[in-house]
Amino acid sequence: MSDLEFWEQRFSATDYVFGTEPNAFLAAQAPRLRGGQSALAVADGEGRNGVWLARQGLDVTSIDFSPSALAKAQALAAQHGVRLRTAQADLDNWEWPEAAFDVVVAIFIQFADPPRRERIFAGIKRALKPGGLLLMQGYRPKQLEYRTGGPPSPENLYTRELLERAFADFAILELKEHDSVIAEGAGHRGLSALIDLVAEKPKPQESR
Repeated sequence: MSDLEFWEQRFSATDYVFGTEPNAFLAAQAPRLRGGQSALAVADGEGRNGVWLARQGLDVTSIDFSPSALAKAQALAAQHGVRLRTAQADLDNWEWPEAAFDVVVAIFIQFADPPRRERIFAGIKRALKPGGLLLMQGYRPKQLEYRTGGPPSPENLYTRELLERAFADFAILELKEHDSVIAEGAGHRGLSALIDLVAEKPKPQESR
């Protein structure tokens, strides 16, 4: 089965696999956001996070590999009466725009092995405007013990050291490891080993 077939099969169900409510970490970042900002929701699936950003007044582009997921994202946006720009994107081949977004949101994008992850992280850095904000949450290796969501491959999981190294050229505003209970549809449910990152792309005069 190809990657596209896998994700199409997963998102073809009527129900929203990861629910329709935003990720709790993302929702907690609301005070950092401002209406009118441009935002990119990476691998946004069925749109729960992109739609929430649009409900906060942001101009949102939601990208995902699965056309079925994007159709459900548009349906969710219509349900909430907000506009959501969607685009099908294979993140390996997508042309990341340069300095295009005030905010990039990357929630549980851990389908990527280390080489692919490096390319995606480089794309995220490219897409953010100077002074732009990265909001990222992922699973830590301990998640393999909980088995409440996420990939089975330990190399796809995040550690503090990995994120500090990957975003050493950013200002890290928050980097928090925690075990928390989450309830995000059937896909993510139960005690989970999480790591949260809030980081700011430096402005030219702040470059290290």
